[in-house]
Amino acid sequence: MAVRQALGRGLQLGRALLLRFTGKPGRAYGLGRPGPAAGCVRGERPGWAAGPGAEPLFLAFGLGLGLIEEKQAESRRAVSACQEIQAIFTQKSKPGPDPLDTRRLQGFRLEEYLIGQSIGKGCSAAVYEATMPTLPQNLEVTKSTGLLPGRGPGTSAPGEGQERAPGAPAFPLAIKMMWNISAGSSSEAILNTMSQELVPASRVALAGEYGAVTYRKSKRGPKQLAPHPNIIRVLRAFTSSVPLLPGALVDYPDVLPSRLHPEGLGHGRTLFLVMKNYPCTLRQYLCVNTPSPRLAAMMLLQLLEGVDHLVQQGIAHRDLKSDNILVELDPDGCPWLVIADFGCCLADESIGLQLPFSSWYVDRGGNGCLMAPEVSTARPGPRAVIDYSKADAWAVGAIAYEIFGLVNPFYGQGKAHLESRSYREAQLPALPESVPPDVRQLVRALLQREASKRPSARVAANVLHLSLWGEHILALKNLKLDKMVGWLLQQSAATLLASRLTEKCCVETKMKMLFLANLECETLCQAALLLCSWRAAL
Repeated sequence: MAVRQALGRGLQLGRALLLRFTGKPGRAYGLGRPGPAAGCVRGERPGWAAGPGAEPLFLAFGLGLGLIEEKQAESRRAVSACQEIQAIFTQKSKPGPDPLDTRRLQGFRLEEYLIGQSIGKGCSAAVYEATMPTLPQNLEVTKSTGLLPGRGPGTSAPGEGQERAPGAPAFPLAIKMMWNISAGSSSEAILNTMSQELVPASRVALAGEYGAVTYRKSKRGPKQLAPHPNIIRVLRAFTSSVPLLPGALVDYPDVLPSRLHPEGLGHGRTLFLVMKNYPCTLRQYLCVNTPSPRLAAMMLLQLLEGVDHLVQQGIAHRDLKSDNILVELDPDGCPWLVIADFGCCLADESIGLQLPFSSWYVDRGGNGCLMAPEVSTARPGPRAVIDYSKADAWAVGAIAYEIFGLVNPFYGQGKAHLESRSYREAQLPALPESVPPDVRQLVRALLQREASKRPSARVAANVLHLSLWGEHILALKNLKLDKMVGWLLQQSAATLLASRLTEKCCVETKMKMLFLANLECETLCQAALLLCSWRAAL
């Protein structure tokens, strides 16, 4: 039908062109320049002299234009359909309410929380489980499970691996206490020095005593990250005096203030961040669980969705690793991944993802092992700039080895150890044969040294979406946009139905909703072409 329309339109354009240049359709003239006006028959327009083959030539030219016009119309229909689908699912993919939504005026003082045991500690903070006595009793709490190891070095949450005793308090929240060694003791100085930690803060997180209005509008404040299901949300952020919490004198005595430990170097006041409490990190989950290849692909997809959201917001995490990714399980036991710990992120409104690298003193981010080649090999100079637009996607490619059950090749020592600044792509270890070929190709593509050859996080996510759920559309010998739009409409209807049939959406339904909420015709076509080229090369 489309070809017939294009042919009809082409004939119309051909006749119009013939009329435009000859004055009358079908009239033939001898070769030469346009005749003078005086030599024209009365009532006729002067025409361009053309030979006997002019009419077929113009008709053929018009036919070509008709085919181009039809192709453009098909593209416009596809773009319009993608925009309409995206508008529907953007609203449906927003994160649900947080545990403190019903307490908007509370939670800005440390004294309001009941703090439990240590969850863990890092190089700049300690994290504790917590709750508020005023929270509703029926609040859903992330359950601990015997399948997960202890969450902190030498510490564990009460009831880990066993049922909680009747009446024992549940801890749906986690409080992160930053270690303040150099920020001073004023709240303003603390907020400015630790501003990167506040990037994923919600709108009300800073609305307390040291409210967000002044902080967010200041030129020194970082970007505010829009919420996303695969990115941690900071529910409350406030400064307070450093308390003596469980395990502090053993786990981190040196960063305590001198009033709590004579040899402590820390200041008396610091920043506290309140978040949802998750059962474990990705590293801990993978220590005791071996996800199937399909489930592992969905876990990889979640990381790419989170990274794409950061890129779209002009933010680079710069410290992605399995310890900074949190995990919770859906009712079916499928893991849901959340990117956390933004202390090393790049979130500067004035420079976006292009960091001027004028000297070695410029901070390039954390975790040098998973630093993308364009970052690790950068050399400072007056006009040097580091582009972070695909750096986090490279780190996801490296983490993929851990998700699929192998040792991360960029960790450790020995011959198998690779360094991002010097490795060759031929040195990358092969993923297991059980991993689908599309996924193996994608991981290698994400780990290409040249960022220009690397797919963006959005294209990479679309590759996995198509590979997981679009097999029959990819199997078509002549994949057209109209066929792709038809498949997208089918996916939309099925996803809407699945989301309404159950009270809690499973991981697969959530991922489909995210895919449809981020639908872009151009990046979807890029992903389809990439997949087709890989399969053709096999």
